[in-house]
Amino acid sequence: TVPAGAAVGTLDHGHVVGSASVIDGDTIEIVGQRIRLEGIDAPEAGQDCPRRLFGTWRCGAAATKALRSLVEGRTVTCESRGTDKYDRILGVCFADGVEINRRMVADGNAWAFVRYSTSYIAEERDARANRRGIFATVDSQPPWEYRKRHWASAQQQAPEGCAIKGNVTRNGHIYHMPWSPWYDKVTIEPSRGERWFCTETEALSAGWRPAQGS
Repeated sequence: TVPAGAAVGTLDHGHVVGSASVIDGDTIEIVGQRIRLEGIDAPEAGQDCPRRLFGTWRCGAAATKALRSLVEGRTVTCESRGTDKYDRILGVCFADGVEINRRMVADGNAWAFVRYSTSYIAEERDARANRRGIFATVDSQPPWEYRKRHWASAQQQAPEGCAIKGNVTRNGHIYHMPWSPWYDKVTIEPSRGERWFCTETEALSAGWRPAQGS
C-alpha cells in the first residue's frame, strides 16, 4: 500500500513509491533510484543452477523474470532500511500487499542473505524443505560464492588485478563485473576511453554505471 501523503513516483519520508523496472533478481529502480532488496541475494543474471536429476537451468534469468512478474504493472512501495556502499537504497518492497523480498525467498528465487540479515531464514528453510527453485538440490552455489569465484578468476587475467571492465557504449559509460553475462564478450579499447577499474567504488566515482546483471 502507498503510505499516506506519498505521491506515486516520488521519494517521501523514507518510502520510494512508483512503477518499478527490474535490474536483476534482487535490484529494482523507481524514479531513477536503484533499490537493492534488503535481506536477500538472488542468483546473478548469468548464473546457472543444477537440476535435480541432471543438467542445469538458468536460475539467474529465472529470478529476474520472477521479480519482474511481482512488480510489472503495479505500484511498488519500498521502505528504506538505509543505503549500501554504492548509494543504493536497501529496501523492503511491497506490491498489491505482497512483500516482494519475502516472496522471492519463499518461492525459491533468492537466498536469505544471512551475512547482513536474519529476516528471511524461515522462508528459506521452508523453500529448502519443499525443494522450490534454487533449493531443488543442495548443490546450487550461493551468489556470494559465485561472485567470489568469478572475481578470483578474472583478477588473474586482468592488468594489475583490476578486473572490472569499463565499456563505452552509445548508452553511456558502463562497467561490467566479472560475473556479468557479457563480461567475456567485452574487450577494452583505451583509444575509445575504455578502461579497467579495481573496485566498483572507483568506477562509480568516475561516473560510470553498472551494466544490467552486474
